[in-house]
Amino acid sequence: MKLLRLALVLVFPFALVAQTKEITNEEIWNFEFSSERLEEIHPLTTVSQYTVLEVDRRTRTSKVVAYDYATAEATEEIVNSATSALVPFFTSYSFSKDEKKLLLESETEPIYRRSKRAKYFVYDRETNKTSLLFGSKVQEPKFSPDGSKVAFVFERNLYIKDLVLNSIEQITSDGSEHIINGLSDWVYEEEFGFVRAFDWNADGSALAFMQFDETLVPTYSMDVIGDNLYPYPYTFKYPKAGETNSIVGLYLYALADKSVTSILLGDEKPYYIPRIKFTPNKNNLMVQTINRHQNHLQLWSYDIQKQTAQVILEEREETYVDVHDNLKFLNDESFLWTSERDGYNHIYHYEAGGTLKKQLTQGNWEVTRFFGFQEKTKEVYYASVEPGSTERAVYSIKLNGSRKRALSPEKGTNGVAFSADYKYYIHTFEDSNTPTQYNLRSTATGKVIRPIEDNAGLKNKLSNYSLATKEFSTIEVNGNELNMWMIKPKDFDPNKKYPLLMYQYSGPGSQKVANSWNDTNDFWHQSLVQKGYIVACVDGRGTGFKGTAFKKVTYKQLVHFETLDQIEVARKLGQKSFIDANRIGIWGWSYGGHMSTNCILKGNDVFSLAIAVAPVTNWRFYDTIYTERFMRTPQENPEGYDLNSPFNYPELLKGDYLLIHGSGDDNVHLQNTMRMAEALVQANKPFELMIYPDKNHGIYGGNTRLHLYNKMTNFILNKL
Repeated sequence: MKLLRLALVLVFPFALVAQTKEITNEEIWNFEFSSERLEEIHPLTTVSQYTVLEVDRRTRTSKVVAYDYATAEATEEIVNSATSALVPFFTSYSFSKDEKKLLLESETEPIYRRSKRAKYFVYDRETNKTSLLFGSKVQEPKFSPDGSKVAFVFERNLYIKDLVLNSIEQITSDGSEHIINGLSDWVYEEEFGFVRAFDWNADGSALAFMQFDETLVPTYSMDVIGDNLYPYPYTFKYPKAGETNSIVGLYLYALADKSVTSILLGDEKPYYIPRIKFTPNKNNLMVQTINRHQNHLQLWSYDIQKQTAQVILEEREETYVDVHDNLKFLNDESFLWTSERDGYNHIYHYEAGGTLKKQLTQGNWEVTRFFGFQEKTKEVYYASVEPGSTERAVYSIKLNGSRKRALSPEKGTNGVAFSADYKYYIHTFEDSNTPTQYNLRSTATGKVIRPIEDNAGLKNKLSNYSLATKEFSTIEVNGNELNMWMIKPKDFDPNKKYPLLMYQYSGPGSQKVANSWNDTNDFWHQSLVQKGYIVACVDGRGTGFKGTAFKKVTYKQLVHFETLDQIEVARKLGQKSFIDANRIGIWGWSYGGHMSTNCILKGNDVFSLAIAVAPVTNWRFYDTIYTERFMRTPQENPEGYDLNSPFNYPELLKGDYLLIHGSGDDNVHLQNTMRMAEALVQANKPFELMIYPDKNHGIYGGNTRLHLYNKMTNFILNKL
């Protein structure tokens, strides 16, 4: 008994200390709380296996490994940079359709949010040979359907490399400072979400590509400080709201006769072409077009042989239509499509010619993702918020709309990655208390066959820290039930009064209140909670997954209703006995920075502190596609732009305000912050300003993120 008592004395203090460890910014930004993830899962079509990219950045080695679905055994190291001197360290890969070749991406050079240049190597699985695709860094290479060729872009021109003949053909020659072939321009990349602007047809006999003429697009210039004696200007084409966009053309290259022809879609040239995609029919190119107001979308079917086009589907809204990638063609050339036409996003089945066959899903909830279609069982797989707008569940449903079944049993955020034959799926699950788990399940039964990764190591590590629970609830504000989470100190005392920090983004269709695992901001919020703060987040009007009426109420007056909601939330929370109404702050990044700025001005009787990181301060300064989608042009809607622009009312500032921006922000330009700063100076209002030299919208690189979060932490500790 004496020995047992001694053991308890020794163990108990250790456990007490271990569970009260505090999170530091250094740990967060050394990514010590990152979860293990399966990188770039690719289901193989020829065997019941999947491949995963495994990268060791410490040793600068990488490999693609194949795993058996049923046994979890590694069956093959397909390619490994550590075992072949000819295979470079690579950070991404893609297969040819027959999976006999791989494109390996190396020495990647980021350009903007999605665009990049890199060296690409072709690895042949049959010969074990590796060859450099092109002598210089190129963009967006893509195998032809038979794997014999690769199309890519170099210096704004389109090329095709014949891997059999080892020859290269230049398709376009007019690429220049103002002409881009096969790639999107800046605003398409940022707002329509794609870079590669070309596609192979089904048999590889033709290539459709877009051309962007930026000649008339205004130029934005920002100084790069660098480390030389003189800074230098970095200029690029950036169309601000109401300004001229690129002229976009669509062309077809025929490999047989090496001809380039213009693709004409009716009598009028389309204003935006946000998507092009060939169907399984080699002659059928699908083209999405949308007008400048973005409230009239047309889906065109273009026959490349007959050179004829017809509109097979249209979407019209009084406000705007969202562009998406949820277009799936079935073997009979019918297709699946998602639409918000009934007020919620749902799946529709159309005949090849565009006649509606069936609305597959319906209800006062939204489909959030389309995963695929199994021809054998005629099942459609998708994710939705049917269990609640903060959740993501996975379902299957028959093509006739019958026999809907759940494929994800747990409430939280669920996702799936199917095997090529749809016999298995890798089920991903996480919630606010559970790091991402990967399990292999049977598609037929939904039962777990085996676990793959449970992140038990991370969960065990976090057990040493005093983490508080993220509490989900709703709050009634301005006639709406808004989703909310709140984190209170673990030793919360309802008789004490705590300072409150609110966090939000608030942009159209966004969501920050979701039952998902922690990101870096969550861990930072936990560190503040450990220091005696309460942190809360509320998704106000304009955010997503609660129907179009809720989302689109902000049309033509961005940040108006959103600001009213955050102010009222703060006011209501300040009435709670455990909240110090005199110590309420708010922070946000980008759109959220605009919001936090507006809140401390228009809600100066509620908020005593605000932090704005990389904020928009007037929508006149932001790009055409995003801004006009929600606001129309400044010429059409000047009051919508100016009445909610914070540098028009700087005199309202009463509390403590920290303004942060990167000087190399190509997205939300430093101009926004400088205009806000100048307005505050002229209004003789004290504030703090932090500029990160040459950093873009993400404000990262080296110790930058650590410095930024230390800055925000100290500001909050000293002021709130």
